[in-house]
Amino acid sequence: MELETDLLAELIARKHACLARLCEMGRVQMELARQGEITRLLHLLSTKQKAMAELQRIEKAMNPFRSQDAGARRWRTPEARRECARRLAECEALLEEIVDQEKRSEAELVRRRDEAAARLEGVHTARQARGAYTARSAPEGSRLDLLSDT
Repeated sequence: MELETDLLAELIARKHACLARLCEMGRVQMELARQGEITRLLHLLSTKQKAMAELQRIEKAMNPFRSQDAGARRWRTPEARRECARRLAECEALLEEIVDQEKRSEAELVRRRDEAAARLEGVHTARQARGAYTARSAPEGSRLDLLSDT
């Protein structure tokens, strides 16, 4: 005979596995952000989005259990209940780590963006300076007047 808690335990196990995958992807994401590997990062984010969609499906399947009295649930064994509770606690820890990874990754990408903007500004300033220098140093006779009537 299958119990409702068998389904709950299975959903929590699937959630745990999904969160563990997302956590590992977060580690890789951070490394790719540090290395500036934008193409690989975008591919990883696409894969990560699929895992997030899977997590949403699991969470939706867990909705009927949210309104239940946890103390009234019937479990196969006390050990099954403890194992499920342990896994659920690990899910919470994984989720916290994932949120922290996302924040750090975003900060790294912002830092890299700002560095790139500063380098571009330096290039722009150097071009302006070079343009001003070459405009002043060009002899007056070497200019071509395209507006004259002759």
